Amino acid sequence: MKVFPSLAGLQDLVGHEVGTSDWVDITQDRIDRFAAATGDHQWIHCDPVRAAAGPYGATVAHGFLTLSLLPLLFETAFRIDDVTLGINYGLNRVRFPAPVRVGSRVRGRFVLRGFDVLPGMPPGAQLTVESTIEVEGQERPACVAESVSRRHT
Repeated sequence: MKVFPSLAGLQDLVGHEVGTSDWVDITQDRIDRFAAATGDHQWIHCDPVRAAAGPYGATVAHGFLTLSLLPLLFETAFRIDDVTLGINYGLNRVRFPAPVRVGSRVRGRFVLRGFDVLPGMPPGAQLTVESTIEVEGQERPACVAESVSRRHT
């Protein structure tokens, strides 16, 4: 994990990688719990027998499950010591170039693409981060998203 002493110090890092997360296991239990939470029980995610005969040879994680791992991946990739509050502001672009098969491990790589000072109190900045979720042993990423968050000191 990369540790940055101050939010202001990130301003000079636009265009640079700010962290890489730990690996996260994609289990059938995680997939099933996501399906239960969202109501998306499509067989490609939840029926291992049928999915074994499908296009990927096994069940695959929902694209939105992969995307929803961003907060967890951010948590182990980098920390900004003087930030007391972080707010998810949204996403500019999201793509799912490759599937995540059950039993895979994923991690996030994060490149700072924008730093905009937020006026007012509390002091803060809006960070735009290119988030690439990689699958271990796979050339193409599972997800590429431009994440926008607001961090306050």
